[in-house]
Amino acid sequence: MPEPVRNAWQRSLTNGRAAMSRRRLLRAGGLAAGGAALAACGIPPAKGGTSGEEKRDEDRSRQEKVLTFSNWPLYIDVDDDENVRPTLREFQRESGIKVKYIEDINDNNEFYSKIKPQLAAGQRTGRDLVCLTDWMAGRLIRAGWAQRLDQANLPNAVTNLEGRFRAAPHDPGRQYSYPWAGTAAVIAYNRKATGGRKVTSVEQLLTDPKLKGRVSLLTEMQDTMGLVMLGMGADSSSFTDDDFDAAVDLVQKAVDRGQIRRFTGNDYMDGLNKGDIAACVAWAGDIVQLGFDNPDVRFHLPETGYLFGTDDLLVPAGAQHRANAEAFIDYYYRPKAAAELAAWVNYICPVTGAQREMRKIDEELAENKLIFPDEEMIARGHNFRPLSAKEEERYETKFAKLIGA
Repeated sequence: MPEPVRNAWQRSLTNGRAAMSRRRLLRAGGLAAGGAALAACGIPPAKGGTSGEEKRDEDRSRQEKVLTFSNWPLYIDVDDDENVRPTLREFQRESGIKVKYIEDINDNNEFYSKIKPQLAAGQRTGRDLVCLTDWMAGRLIRAGWAQRLDQANLPNAVTNLEGRFRAAPHDPGRQYSYPWAGTAAVIAYNRKATGGRKVTSVEQLLTDPKLKGRVSLLTEMQDTMGLVMLGMGADSSSFTDDDFDAAVDLVQKAVDRGQIRRFTGNDYMDGLNKGDIAACVAWAGDIVQLGFDNPDVRFHLPETGYLFGTDDLLVPAGAQHRANAEAFIDYYYRPKAAAELAAWVNYICPVTGAQREMRKIDEELAENKLIFPDEEMIARGHNFRPLSAKEEERYETKFAKLIGA
């Protein structure tokens, strides 16, 4: 587990005590109003279960004011003084819905292996809401293992979802999922460890002899290989088999030369902070947090672009409290709640109006483009294209061999 790192919002809550990074430790309105908002925002209403066009799971939200939510560790605001999660407490107080909050997602594939048997058998997973990275959310959607959301129950989400998050390749029209946060895989470096030199490209990471043995890449295939392909001139949102294989070969050569120290999950943070890792592929939210305590930790957006994605809220098939989950999603699309969440987790906020609310919390965070990207940063972000089942198996196998998994 990384050493605790300071976070500005957490400082305001805990009078200066450091907060741990959240990232992977291993790595309601009426129908008329809702329909109008949907039409205005370009998101078509969900098909109802009574039409016979789509099977709807039984929803017991009216009888049972409960919700079980599986999330990643340290991915929600926490007040250690009172041992509570402030926004979650406020949602429960206002809605009357009791939330069982579980931090049991440490890796997308690992979590998928837990719930796949139940989903495949048509059984309940014991969870009403999960937070999965976009490509994994897409896997569940394609398999028919996600419940279509009733957009009429999501007036805040429909209205306040920032425009660039609406065109989701894995979920066109956002019929099944809404982002909890946006992610950005970028290049990070420790200025002291590099002797004051900037690290600005994937090519530099993989070939600069002055960085040999002090570079780390991520164990997330999409982030690492997407960034490498962008660095080679291939588009991560439309690459071919040959592009992927060329990127694997390039990284393999760097591994063989001893350029790469290791492939990591979240644990790169400690090494980067200390300088044992001079430069790496990193998640932007972590770099925001590290930068509060260590001004030598910097990031760079490569000229060729960075990998942009989302961690998405999704209701799995079989869940019996979909309306409660929709109320939860909609609450976090209120700008004030979204700002409080983003101030703690430091990842990209997908909610329009949250930056204005953030200025009431912390002016510095409100202007941080890793939380609220400017137009230049937005333009340089690229998705990793959706994969077919065969492609996913083939690419994951090659990547696992590359990283020694």
